[in-house]
Amino acid sequence: MLPLNLGIRAHDIHAHSREELGEKLLANGFSHIQLAVQKSFPDAVPSLDSISSGTGHFFGDYFARLGIKVSVLGCYVNLASPDSMIRNQAIDHFKRHIAVASSFQAAVVGTETGSVGNGYTTKNYTKEAYQTARQSIAELVACAEKLGVIVGIEAGINHPLYTADLAKQLVQEIQSPNLRIIMDCANLMSVENHQQQKEVIHQALTNLRDDICSMHLKDFVVENGQIKIVPVGTGWMDYTQILKFLKYDKPLMFASLEATAEEHLPNALSYLKELYDRV
Repeated sequence: MLPLNLGIRAHDIHAHSREELGEKLLANGFSHIQLAVQKSFPDAVPSLDSISSGTGHFFGDYFARLGIKVSVLGCYVNLASPDSMIRNQAIDHFKRHIAVASSFQAAVVGTETGSVGNGYTTKNYTKEAYQTARQSIAELVACAEKLGVIVGIEAGINHPLYTADLAKQLVQEIQSPNLRIIMDCANLMSVENHQQQKEVIHQALTNLRDDICSMHLKDFVVENGQIKIVPVGTGWMDYTQILKFLKYDKPLMFASLEATAEEHLPNALSYLKELYDRV
């Protein structure tokens, strides 16, 4: 049986150096990371436009020697801002990450679509917000096509790309092999739909099956009328369909833990691996 190809979002692990991060990754058995360098090592990347191929080789070559892949190079920017100056700067920062992705040995550069406002706003659910995000993504994908890089876009309930259906629409409209979806099923959960999570997850995995480049594993509860993200294995997320998908449909697809701090990793890892063995 092929193993669950588990990684983690690097900035969920507290580390002052690449060496300390590498030791902790190996100790937990992770084979890959989603690396947003500025979040993990702000001294190395004081601003998003200061990233270079030297940055990429410094980290990418080191992790490669350890047998750890940079599965996603994270560049989380606001592609949906109504302020053209903010949006153009975000696009420029992301393009810089596309340009250096090969030095990290990362095939995917990933982001969410951002927000029309400062954080959550219902304006994210408008046609205009989606069209702004789509326009930004189309420009990024055109850049990525020239360099053989995949742009990974993550859907989320509070963003302009807030459903799996919209993610599918985005893929169909842009029609490029260099656009893929980072699937986080917990990000599709809302107060209104979480009791139908099996149906939501089934639809997402079925419709986006061949468009997914990697999977995020998060957990949630509903608290005070809001979705609250909690460590993997401590909430209401049903991972059965997700793990079946990773085991039988897309074996060895990159799957990364998110929002699970180090002290919760032993329980989260044993929980996922035991369920993976059973499904």
